[in-house]
Amino acid sequence: MTTTYKNKKKEQDILTKAPKVEFRKNISIQSKNKLIYGDNLFVLETLLDDHKGMIDLIYIDPPFATNSLFRIGDDRANTISSSNLDDIAYSDTLMGSDFLEFLRERLVILHKLLSERGSIYLHIDYKIGHYVKLIMDEVFGINNFRNDITRIKCNPKNFQRKAYGNIKDMILFYSKSENPIWNDLMVPFSKEDENRLFKKVDKDGRRYTTIPLHAPGETLNGNTGKEWGGMKPPKGRHWRSDPAVLEEWDKKGLVEWSANGIPRKKIFLDERKGKKMQDIWEFKDPQYPNYPTEKSLDLLKFIIESSSNEGDLVLDCFCGSGTTLVAAELLNRNWIGIDQSEQAIKVVQKKLTDIPSNLFSKVEYEFITQK
Repeated sequence: MTTTYKNKKKEQDILTKAPKVEFRKNISIQSKNKLIYGDNLFVLETLLDDHKGMIDLIYIDPPFATNSLFRIGDDRANTISSSNLDDIAYSDTLMGSDFLEFLRERLVILHKLLSERGSIYLHIDYKIGHYVKLIMDEVFGINNFRNDITRIKCNPKNFQRKAYGNIKDMILFYSKSENPIWNDLMVPFSKEDENRLFKKVDKDGRRYTTIPLHAPGETLNGNTGKEWGGMKPPKGRHWRSDPAVLEEWDKKGLVEWSANGIPRKKIFLDERKGKKMQDIWEFKDPQYPNYPTEKSLDLLKFIIESSSNEGDLVLDCFCGSGTTLVAAELLNRNWIGIDQSEQAIKVVQKKLTDIPSNLFSKVEYEFITQK
């Protein structure tokens, strides 16, 4: 699948014609973590020399094509005409095909940097996100599309527009291959979940539910098709486990028999780790952000834990306030952060310094600037 729009470059030109840069290290330590101040297109092109195929997880929260300027200490966009240019954290003024190509250039390089088991999460606004998905389908392959995640970002709002209120943005999740790093994290049951899913209570006060002891598919050979409890599994189905196992469960009181003699397996709430995360997430942004459009630390920790392992390398080339880098540090991942805003770099450095000493006595990183 390919997209066509004005000013679209050839992929080979993106990979070969973007100028590389020289770096100046501001802290002379041997650290696997790097905070880089510079234009991320040129920095990413340079990183290909030493990091091609080595990044295990990428999270980016690029501009959203809002035609706005953002100021430090204010999470709201400001129109260009009314903003004080001395106070600007970053600009979001590219629109239309210019914005799409700006993003595509970087995605082409990020694809090369990603390891074979790596993944990328791209956080974007719902107004432009569907166009961005077409570009990601082209760069990463539609077969490697994993999820379009809806992220609930705020409480319901009232406004005068003739439209429904917007409380969400989207995260596009792609992998480099069909076998990405994946840790299937569970999320806690809510009280509503507990009451809805585990409606029964045993004599000891334990909440539980039941599931059938048989599953679809007839077994012609093997024990799971044989008789147990004076019956065979229904036609076209087989026992989930060997009859000897079922007998053991029954002796332990883990099988519940209905009034008409149908057995079901008891599943106890206190033995479950939680429920599988679905594709609607409720991670709200900080109410008083240090930096415009700052994202939830819990959101980044969840992504990093799900799609990387300890010691893996995480990249955020629009690192902004540095939430991705802090989350990676707290979870014992290595990281690279890039931003071209001097204001952002200052906020990141303060955030890293403020990591509690009981977690890390010293966060080691190299602060690198583009010459």
